Amino acid sequence: MERIDKAALNALQLPDVRNESSLASTLKTLLFFTALMITVPIGLYFTTKSYVFEGAFGMSNRDSYFYAAIVAVVAVHVVLALFVYVAWNEGSRQWREGKQD
Repeated sequence: MERIDKAALNALQLPDVRNESSLASTLKTLLFFTALMITVPIGLYFTTKSYVFEGAFGMSNRDSYFYAAIVAVVAVHVVLALFVYVAWNEGSRQWREGKQD
C-alpha cells in the first residue's frame, strides 16, 4: 500500500522547471535555424546573382544562375553544419548539468 501511495504522489508532482526551460531553449534554437535555412540561401542566391555575378563580374544571365545556385547550396550546408554544432553542444551541456545533480 505504501508503494502505491508513493507512486501516486510522484505522478501528481509538478513537472520539472529545468525540463521545460530546456524544451523552450531547444524550440527557440530550432525556430532560429529554420528561419536561417529559409532566408540565408534565398537571400544569397538573389544577391550574388544580381550584384556579384552579373554586376561585378559581368556574367551572362545563364552563368549567373549557375554560380548563384552553387553559393546557395554552400550556404545550406553551412547553416546545417552550424545547427549540428549548436545542437551537439546544447545536448552535451544539458547532459553535464543533469549529471551534476
